[in-house]
Amino acid sequence: MSLLDYFKTKKEPSTAVTAKERLQIIVAHQRGEREAPDYFPQMKQEIIEVIRKYVQVGPDQVSVQLEQTDDHFSVLELNVTLPEKA
Repeated sequence: MSLLDYFKTKKEPSTAVTAKERLQIIVAHQRGEREAPDYFPQMKQEIIEVIRKYVQVGPDQVSVQLEQTDDHFSVLELNVTLPEKA
């Protein structure tokens, strides 16, 4: 390593690399939704509506996921970010 290499600025990741990583996340998310049953989007919306009866939350604060296990079981995972009390 020469003295000049020490002063060179480090390169930021290119926009192409960032775009590729984001696209991979989107594709993985869509693959998970493709395997979900037909009733899942409606069930997710109804769960959000029930939560809103008691707590004011936005759609981005509620995450509902359905996972299939190897034992032929379905696991429904619900994560809700509750607002802080004022």
